[in-house]
Amino acid sequence: MPVAWGTEMPGLELWREEASSERRLQVIYPQHSKLTDKEKTNICYLSFPDSNSGCLGDTQFCFRFRQSSGRRVSLHCLLDQFDKDLPVYLKKDPAYFYGYVYFRQVRDKTLKRGYFQKSLVLISKLPYIHFFHTVLKQIAPEYFEKSEPYLEAACNDVDRWPAPVPGKTLHLPIMGVVMKVRIPTCHDKPGTTQIVQLTQQADTHISVILPTVHEVDLFRCFCPVFLHSQMLWELVLLGEPLVVMAPSPSESSETVLALVNCISPLKYFSDFRPYFTIHDSEFKEYTTHTQAPPSVILGVTNPFFAKTLQHWPHIIRIGDLKPAGEIPKQVKVKKLKNLKTLDSKPGVYTSYKPYLNRDEEIIKQLQKGVQQKRPSEAQSVILRRYFLELTQSFIIPLERYVASLMPLQKSISPWKSPPQLRQFLPEEFMKTLEKTGPQLTSRIKGDWIGLYRHFLKSPNFDGWFKTRRKEMTQKLEALHLEALCEEDLLLWTQKHTEVETVDLVLKLKNKLLQADREHLPVKPDTMEKLRTHIDAIILALPDDLQGILLKTGMT
Repeated sequence: MPVAWGTEMPGLELWREEASSERRLQVIYPQHSKLTDKEKTNICYLSFPDSNSGCLGDTQFCFRFRQSSGRRVSLHCLLDQFDKDLPVYLKKDPAYFYGYVYFRQVRDKTLKRGYFQKSLVLISKLPYIHFFHTVLKQIAPEYFEKSEPYLEAACNDVDRWPAPVPGKTLHLPIMGVVMKVRIPTCHDKPGTTQIVQLTQQADTHISVILPTVHEVDLFRCFCPVFLHSQMLWELVLLGEPLVVMAPSPSESSETVLALVNCISPLKYFSDFRPYFTIHDSEFKEYTTHTQAPPSVILGVTNPFFAKTLQHWPHIIRIGDLKPAGEIPKQVKVKKLKNLKTLDSKPGVYTSYKPYLNRDEEIIKQLQKGVQQKRPSEAQSVILRRYFLELTQSFIIPLERYVASLMPLQKSISPWKSPPQLRQFLPEEFMKTLEKTGPQLTSRIKGDWIGLYRHFLKSPNFDGWFKTRRKEMTQKLEALHLEALCEEDLLLWTQKHTEVETVDLVLKLKNKLLQADREHLPVKPDTMEKLRTHIDAIILALPDDLQGILLKTGMT
């Protein structure tokens, strides 16, 4: 698998459960991929459903695991090149890998356990859930019949894929099928999907068109709990500890991913595990009773967790997710003390009191869709738009206030360091809400102030503000570079000593390196102007200094 799609561990991992309970690696592509023992153990256990799940036939699900500390970071530069143009919620996380699983379990009397069990697992840094599940759906069924040569042929196809450039329509061949897909960019309008369409003449060879690379069927996942979807949005927004107890890895992983997705375009900055087992290397860390539960969303299927995690403040217990068109009975909000037995009924177990009043309009709209047998895809569009508008109403006042922390452009001097951003003052922000709060864009009433106060203490605010502060600091650096380029630097050197001139050249070279390394939002002609300035200054210096400066850094 090409580096651009798979990063450090590009490829397809295959795991088999033998007649004993041991699970082992059978084959890995590409063969040069390096896995630590800890990563092997994690992948091995996460690639199979718990024995109680009873998943007969073919099952697809997703997991996420922590990269081993000490792993040598490599091959990042190519992904970084595309990462800067991605929406924040689709950027790779340097500390985690995603595992996409296609698991098969069928009866086989020739085996001791009476079952054939095998998983095909694709490991990537990229959170392209729908895309990689589609890839596995094309490869795995045939592979289970034809074995390793088929897998090798599939990997050869993937090797020829173009780089995953955001915004570009890609044609990706895989074993006789061509997938057509577009990866979103940070410039796309939130909530819009740039659907790739077939053109009658040019695309006759296209077999699969993917309208999205990352989205899950939101309504199907929220269907059992859509009466409480706004409360769950609050819990995810605030980074509250949350457990999803489901009958299978498919249900647990889809529901966790739907929860993380519901605050989009805001990124969920805490940890989340779509499928978590008792063998996970973080099991003790996340189930300890000696400290408060961490900010994490866990998807579990083992009944053991009903007892181990009963001290967690928010638990969603769901039954089997129904196929499109079938609506399960709506679960109720129940007190945590009722979650005592392993056979507890489906429900949302929490003592949380939402800050906002429930929006009855969206509930009526979704209920009407159920009565009219509206397709799940259409219901998902309605629910996704509702979550988007809710998140945007919440985040716009924060964006407006943070923008006011930016220094005025006239305060940027080429001969001084770029000015600093003003400090974020919570009380100052709260005062802005009276006139420019979410009431301008949202019909929902409630304690918005209380919700903001809670959010400002959460990991999601911390991650969001660090990202915005970095972007604004880079903008200041870019504006400072532009201010430098507008100056007559050669004239400046004529009025200063050689030592000061050499110091200026070295600083300008460092600025160029920084702009390239940090992908500063600088216009290409600004960079070219700066190089021209540097060259002109060096040529005006004595020959011995010219030789030294031409060898240092870049021009």
